[in-house]
Amino acid sequence: MASKAPSSEPTPHPAAPGWHLIALELRAPWELWLVLPSWPVLSKAPAGDGHPVLVFPGLTASDGSTLPLRAYLKNLGYDVSGWNQGYNFGPRAGVLETARQQILELAQSTGRKVSLVGWSLGGIYARELAKELPDQVRAVITLGTPFGGSHTSTNAWKLYELTAGHKITDAIEQFDLAGAPPVPTTSVYSRSDGVVAWQASLQAKSRKQPHTENVEVFASHIGLGLNPSAWWVVADRLAQAEGQWQAFQPGSSLARLLFPDPQR
Repeated sequence: MASKAPSSEPTPHPAAPGWHLIALELRAPWELWLVLPSWPVLSKAPAGDGHPVLVFPGLTASDGSTLPLRAYLKNLGYDVSGWNQGYNFGPRAGVLETARQQILELAQSTGRKVSLVGWSLGGIYARELAKELPDQVRAVITLGTPFGGSHTSTNAWKLYELTAGHKITDAIEQFDLAGAPPVPTTSVYSRSDGVVAWQASLQAKSRKQPHTENVEVFASHIGLGLNPSAWWVVADRLAQAEGQWQAFQPGSSLARLLFPDPQR
C-alpha cells in the first residue's frame, strides 16, 4: 500500500518539540551572522511603498529583539514601528488595548492600512488584532506563532503562565486562535523549531479566507526573526500591492532549496 503524503493541515494536538530540537536553538546567533553574507541578496528585495508596519516581539522579548528586522524593513522603505510596550509578558490588562490604539493611530496619521508582523506570541497579537480591525490592517505575517494545536504544543507554556500571571488556558478560551484573520495572512514556520511544534503554526485552508499561506524556512525559533530567509519572506509579502495578493513563490531552483514545499 502506498504511503500517504504528509499534509500541511495542522494536527489537533501536535506534541511540543523534543530535546534534540531544543538543543538546536543554540544556532540562533549564527542566523543573525548569516545576514552579512546574505546582504547582497537581501538588499535586492522589492522596495517598500512606505506603508506603516508594526512589529510585535515574542514572549519575554522587547523591541530590542526585533530591531534588526525593523532596520532591514526600514531600509527597504517602510514606515516601521515597534510595539513600544517594553517586554512582552503576555496579554496583561491594557496590552491589547494599547496595541489596538497604536494601530488606529498609525492608520489615521498615515492614511494607509497597517501591516502587522508578529514573532511567536507577538503573532497571536497580530492575528487577533487584525480580526478586530480588518479595515485598518493590510496584511499579517507571523513567525513561529502557535495558533494551532493546544498550549502543550509548545515548550514555552509554563514560562507564559509564570510571566503572564494567569493560566494559559484562560487566555486561549477568549479567542478563536485557529481562525484566520480576514486579511492576507502568511505563517512562516520551521520544522526544526525547538519551541513550537511546527504543525501548530500551519494555517488550515478555508474557503471563507483563501488569502492565507504557510511558508517553511530552515530556522530556529529564537532565530526566526533574525533569519535571512525569514526576512526575505517578510519583505516579499509586504511588497505586494494592496488588493493583489498572490501566494509566495520561491522562484529559482536555489530558492526552492531554502523554502521547501510545505506539502511535502
